[in-house]
Amino acid sequence: MRTLICVAALAVSSLAPNALAEDQWVATWAASPQGARFVFPLPARAAPPAQSGSQTNPPPLFPPPPDFHNQTVRMIARSSIGGRRARVHLSNAYGSGPLRIGAAHIALRDKESAIVVASDRALTFSGRASFTIPAGAEIVSDPVDIEVPKLGDLAVSVFIPGEEASPSTHLTGLHTTYISKEGDMTAAPAFADATTRQSWYWLSGIDVLAPQKAALIVAFGDSITDGATSTPDADQSWPSQLARRLAANKATANLAIVNEGISGNRLLADGAGVSALTRFDRDVLGLPGVKWLIVLEGINDIGLGSMGGPQAAVTADDLIAAHKQIIERAHMHGIKVIGATLTPYSGAAYYSDDGEAIREAVNQWIRTGKAFDAVIDFDAATGDPDHPKQIRPAYNIRDHLHPNDVGYKAMADAVDLSIFTAR
Repeated sequence: MRTLICVAALAVSSLAPNALAEDQWVATWAASPQGARFVFPLPARAAPPAQSGSQTNPPPLFPPPPDFHNQTVRMIARSSIGGRRARVHLSNAYGSGPLRIGAAHIALRDKESAIVVASDRALTFSGRASFTIPAGAEIVSDPVDIEVPKLGDLAVSVFIPGEEASPSTHLTGLHTTYISKEGDMTAAPAFADATTRQSWYWLSGIDVLAPQKAALIVAFGDSITDGATSTPDADQSWPSQLARRLAANKATANLAIVNEGISGNRLLADGAGVSALTRFDRDVLGLPGVKWLIVLEGINDIGLGSMGGPQAAVTADDLIAAHKQIIERAHMHGIKVIGATLTPYSGAAYYSDDGEAIREAVNQWIRTGKAFDAVIDFDAATGDPDHPKQIRPAYNIRDHLHPNDVGYKAMADAVDLSIFTAR
């Protein structure tokens, strides 16, 4: 009998590691860090004529970042999949010096700045409630038990006890961020008289502990992925709308999707964030659970390159070569890469016929080059059938470049979900 009991105990203990391995960390939300100011040189031919006493530079695309001093910042992030535990990534990638985190919390959001008090969890970093992040570094919190719902709003509150004038940020947050009066308000049920912005500060990712069958899709791109011109606080970017489709489909309900778009980003040059090739390791390979990558990049390289000035002109071959590098680097890590055709832009401020020829050549290669594991034809989904060089009028928000909410939905609906279920 003792022998049988010992054998049974050994059998159970040998199964325990496998049981633990059934759960894994998967990113449920992410935002690519960038510098606190939008660095996007004005093309030479678009510069306004200089006049005596006149403003010679255009107004900023984003307001200057706030200076933080002994304040708490509460940011809202929408999960894609759920899990029973969570951990938070904070980034000082573009800080000018060490960043002191006095305290940080995560909770389920109720409404506006209010949290579900019973869900509030204090975060620690390597067991410490406060932590200093070196310039250029990122930290990951210790896991906390919290029932994260799929497609739910999370509130991450960060207290900065000192001065911070140049925070690492994500400018196109499209969710209201609440900045408190002075003091540690990380556990406050709500913020009274808060200042608001629509950028994220320091917050670069949230992971959940999810079943082994869960996996991650990374949407990697520029403003059209970032969701620029979509309705704020409504989760209307195409990755957000695709998240709802994934969650509603039984076969894809365990697939997370995160938005690693940066408005103004380019494949080959820095400016609005570092180039896609530069940030690839951090924003794709650095995420837990990634299995698929959707790439929608290149229209800013084309548009800015065709306008002269400090931007380097590009060719179709240049952009194709950059895409091939992304594919190769992703495949080295077992990640399948989905190529997305570049959407129409006739009528946009930086449109040119030469640029349109490059866009069409790149799209032709994406469709027929057989370099990608799958293709999504966003060009066909958003183009005007009568005028294929331009976006459909019903999808055009104002600039002939960025879709409105309905246009972003058309992009999300153009994704064949069987891409993620095919063996």
